[in-house]
Amino acid sequence: MSAPDRAPSYEVRVAEDLGDREACFAVRKDVFVAEQKVPEDIEYDAYDADAVHVLAVRADGVPLGTGRLLHGAAAAARNGDGDPAVGSLGRLAVTAQARGLGVGAALVRAVEEAARARGLTAVDLHAQTHALGFYERLGYEAYGPEFPDAGIPHRAMRRAL
Repeated sequence: MSAPDRAPSYEVRVAEDLGDREACFAVRKDVFVAEQKVPEDIEYDAYDADAVHVLAVRADGVPLGTGRLLHGAAAAARNGDGDPAVGSLGRLAVTAQARGLGVGAALVRAVEEAARARGLTAVDLHAQTHALGFYERLGYEAYGPEFPDAGIPHRAMRRAL
């Protein structure tokens, strides 16, 4: 008798159609608005329209996580030094039932791949302080002081591509 297959059964892809984008927003609503109590009116913003959204989906179509990449002027407005060659990773969210399966790391790598495809040289992000270790394991380095965002402590981080 062989051991059961424990490999994660999900895919990560760029959200190309309306259904994928709606799934991304639903995950964000579950994680940020319902779970973390981020006000819904600040969770969704003008950056969503032009951002690259990535989506992790279980084999049966259930969304597990999402993240987004800002690039160009939108990213320059958010990163530490206004550099348009630095992308901005944000809105990374993994549903409660999918945590611990590697979904978050797969989403970060998908955002980095999208950044490379756009010729970006680095990715910046604002990490909730409890998640610093997660991002450090993926090669990100914290810089600058802690700051609040939606009432949650954050630190800026960056990884060169």
